[in-house]
Amino acid sequence: MSTPLVEARGIVKRYGPTVALQDGQLTVLPGESHALVGRNGAGKSTLVNVLTGLQAPDEGTIRFDGEPAPPLADRDAWRRKVACVFQTPTLVPELTVAENLFLAEIHAAKSTRRSLRSGRGSGGCPPDEHSINRQPIGRGGFISWRKLKAEAAEVLGTWDVHVDPDARTADLKVEDRQMVEIARALGFGARFIVLDEPTAQLDNREIERLFTRMRALQESGVTFLFISHHLQEVYEVCQTVTVLRDARWITTAPVADLPRAALVEAMAGEAVAEYTVNARDAAAVEAPVALEAHGLTSESYENIGLTVRHGEVVGLAGSSGSGKVELAESLAGLHTPTGGTARLDGKPLPFGDVQAALKAGVGCVPRDRHEQGLVSGMSIGDNTTMSVLNRLGRYGFIGTQRKRGFAADLIERLDIHAEGPDQSVSDLSGGNAQKVVMARALASAPRLLVLINPTAGVDVKSKESLLARMDSAREDGTAVLVVSDELDDLRRCDRVLVLYHGRIVAEYPAGWHDHELIASIEGVDHG
Repeated sequence: MSTPLVEARGIVKRYGPTVALQDGQLTVLPGESHALVGRNGAGKSTLVNVLTGLQAPDEGTIRFDGEPAPPLADRDAWRRKVACVFQTPTLVPELTVAENLFLAEIHAAKSTRRSLRSGRGSGGCPPDEHSINRQPIGRGGFISWRKLKAEAAEVLGTWDVHVDPDARTADLKVEDRQMVEIARALGFGARFIVLDEPTAQLDNREIERLFTRMRALQESGVTFLFISHHLQEVYEVCQTVTVLRDARWITTAPVADLPRAALVEAMAGEAVAEYTVNARDAAAVEAPVALEAHGLTSESYENIGLTVRHGEVVGLAGSSGSGKVELAESLAGLHTPTGGTARLDGKPLPFGDVQAALKAGVGCVPRDRHEQGLVSGMSIGDNTTMSVLNRLGRYGFIGTQRKRGFAADLIERLDIHAEGPDQSVSDLSGGNAQKVVMARALASAPRLLVLINPTAGVDVKSKESLLARMDSAREDGTAVLVVSDELDDLRRCDRVLVLYHGRIVAEYPAGWHDHELIASIEGVDHG
């Protein structure tokens, strides 16, 4: 057996009285894709922070290639060992690809030039071999932009990343931004790359391209730690899996030797029952129409007509460029179509005005809880009640106890694991944070509930809890429109509409087979 590329043993990390990781263990062999899975709050992020040198463990050891990890302050040494491509990109969007690849060197060049002007010299230790190879700096500390572009093209070419070095990073597709981040890490010398939920914003084709690139990089000697809540991806791209639960190591095993049911049980601590689609009764099928849209058109979709009845869940499926998300966001008041109409319970649905849509009876879980769903500096109580403050007081005065009581009820209904309404949402795990977003959407008792990727980036049990709330909304007579790339989410729907290039091309009643829905999403038989 070869020496592990990365080895963590007995990792313990505490934050005051909270034990974030009690027994972190990980052994990653060179050239493999190793999955790290567990429910939100299991300790994955804490272990990654320790593995990447962002935090020091309180106990335990980290070794790379059999050698102790570098001192925490030696950031260059850490960059040569390991890099993390986070779910939220760390590239600077307004800079070019080349500038992002050499951002540290550009900063160093400017610092050198300032030092030379002041007569102090560059100071510090001389750069090592890696930084010399990566510094596009000319005489006097000035940046050689020609050299920068040439070296960027060389780095991209070495790792088969087909991106223009002069392209503005904000204009790149998500998958290309991820590959630029990987190329930047490899350019520093790292051969161990942590991928944190890399597929969360990708469609099926983009995911397959990412996996193809991962396999090619593995053949070149690159090793991956792959973190994902999509267990089917673990079986598709990884050779080994490590499970954390309740801040402890549970098991490490070859993926081929661990059936999906056993993996879920290891993550959850108990078996998770499969959801069964039940046939709708006749009364539900004949329920009044809640949402009715005709001829909706925009840059992203064209001539959309659809209905959603009270007590019905309708899914929207399609690739990332299908227009499904933009359509749902339009119905939630985020965009204004260029043509067409929509009515909710017979009244015109306002476009381009979120507050007006909320007042009209629309609740929404947006696609990105971090950017659109939560105010991170506020408490759980503030976040869950901000859409219904007018109901909690009169003339602008809000009763504090009434608001806390309302929020506490939502926390209980959504099974949000928290200390109480006053706890900051920034302290919550991903699954509980998403439950807060769902709680706010339900707080206004909407007649139409729009859910956009409602279970993205959450663990198995949180996903089941969120989908159970969707089921409860249906039982309460709410019309639900759900957009998702997750087949498990769409399986809960009474009907699924497939969008392809901005048009509805197919409709599937409950009970569809995976292969037929996927084929429709990918454009098979649509011309």
